This record gives sequence, structure tokens and C-alpha cells, in this order.
Amino acid sequence: MVTNVTSFGRSGLYDWLVQRITAVILAVYFVMLLGYLVLNPDLNYQQWHELFGATWMRIASLMALMALCAHAWIGMWTISTDYLTSGMLGAKATLIRCFFQAACVVLIFIYLVWGIQILWGI
Repeated sequence: MVTNVTSFGRSGLYDWLVQRITAVILAVYFVMLLGYLVLNPDLNYQQWHELFGATWMRIASLMALMALCAHAWIGMWTISTDYLTSGMLGAKATLIRCFFQAACVVLIFIYLVWGIQILWGI
């Protein structure tokens, strides 16, 4: 059996709930963005810049970015614990799973920092 040491919430129910909440946040954000694009068919750079320059849009984008990172981590953790252990033996499977999870954490962290730099111009 795989232990929950590296899971997001250390509880399957909590991870399931976070996965669903982050999916709703992402859906609302992208529907809002799609609606803006549909309502502004002749969108130019200045309008796009003003949209993402507004504080409310930066906050909404930051929420979506953080939701994406949490959603991705739970999904990748699930993949690693469900599929990287099947058919493999003991320590070898654990080593592969730990390497995969560490790589996912590093990449998700890089994407989060990069996204914050893009959003807030740091």
C-alpha cells in the first residue's frame, strides 16, 4: 500500500474536494476569459493590457494559477501512486515514484513563480 506522506491534504477525501474546487475555479476563470473574448471580437493589445493591468484581473489570474498548481499536483500525485507502482517491485518503485514526485514539485513551483512574475511584473 502507498502511504499518504506526499499527498496534498494527507486525506483522499480532502484531495478529492480540493481537486473539485480547483476545477470549478479554473472553469469560472476560463469561461470569464472566453466571455471577454467573445464580447470584444476586435480586441487589440491595449485592451488586453488594460484587462490584465486591472487589480481584480490580476487577483483572479493569481487564484486561477494557484488553483492550477494545486490541481496539477493532486493529479500528478495520483498518477504516480496509482501507475508508477503497478508491476514494479518494492524499493525500485518507491525510488521512481519519489523522483517523479520531486520533479513534479520542482516544475510546478517554477511555473508558479514564473506566473507570479508575469502577472505582477516582479
